[in-house]
Amino acid sequence: MAQSKLVYVHDPMCSWCWGYAPSWLKLKAALESKLVVEYKVGGLAPDSQDPMPQNMQDMLQNTWHKIAAQLGTEFNFDFWRNCKPRRSTYPACRAALIARKAGKESAMVAAIQQAYYLNAQNPSDESTLISLAEQIGLNKAQFANRLQSKELNDELIAELNYVHSLPIQGFPSLVLINDNKMHPIAINYTDWQKTLNQINAILS
Repeated sequence: MAQSKLVYVHDPMCSWCWGYAPSWLKLKAALESKLVVEYKVGGLAPDSQDPMPQNMQDMLQNTWHKIAAQLGTEFNFDFWRNCKPRRSTYPACRAALIARKAGKESAMVAAIQQAYYLNAQNPSDESTLISLAEQIGLNKAQFANRLQSKELNDELIAELNYVHSLPIQGFPSLVLINDNKMHPIAINYTDWQKTLNQINAILS
């Protein structure tokens, strides 16, 4: 029988994924001994060097305030003053794919989130990602080289195509694959045990 698998679809620069992170990490820890847990990147926004339009900056800052109010998540709003925001998350997604091969994907995602949301650094900039890769113990030169490669971009496109085939509405999303059936799992941002109960009910 194929082993059951939980797919976590996220984007390293998705603010709701940052809000969900504490609950997600508890859920993941509770499940890792029972099934395969797989990260998949969602590719929220393609490559762009254009400055983020002001109306989108305002919308995202409002979203940060909303998440902070609802979940108590910490955000550093200096980002909007100190950085030049761009609507571009594909570089961060590629960084996650490189780290995955080294068994450090969750560490890279956490590093990107902390850089972006707490330290007011811009993960749309490759220089930020290269610095973070070095921090989590990846080879800086190899990482920088791979980040630019066509092969990595092809991997990203293939992953996005797979994600689009899943029964999801946005990010973050959870899909349980059990007995070759896909089950969308409702995300509970504040009570990870409710999500665990839902998964256990399908598994049993």
